Amino acid sequence: MAEQERLLMMAEDELTQYSTDARKVEKLRRKIALSVPLAKQREVKDALMAEFPTDFLNRLILEQRQTVALPFWGIAGLGLLLGISWQQPLDFLATIIGGGIAILIQRKGWQLMAKRLLIQTLDELDPQSQTPPKSD
Repeated sequence: MAEQERLLMMAEDELTQYSTDARKVEKLRRKIALSVPLAKQREVKDALMAEFPTDFLNRLILEQRQTVALPFWGIAGLGLLLGISWQQPLDFLATIIGGGIAILIQRKGWQLMAKRLLIQTLDELDPQSQTPPKSD
């Protein structure tokens, strides 16, 4: 799935741009339409839909990754503060663990956002999903 990884990297690059989601999808849509054939697009979309997590914790991280990571950043800061002020080397362990967990949460949220953006883009590119229902 090298194609899927490449498309996810493109989506992550678009996430770094300060713009609306619609603008990100539009820019990503142009890039994907020119470089990936339609059959491969459907294949990647199906793979992404199959592996996209839907449990409560991942949905929470996807929607509120900053809020979920905030307590762990606080633990890291408090461990650093107490470790320096009270000269307690074990308090630095809280800094390492809290900071590591916060970074993992941020990274997971970033990857989930990139997957969601890529799925939205591939949804818009798929002509089968855009056919209007026939009215009789």
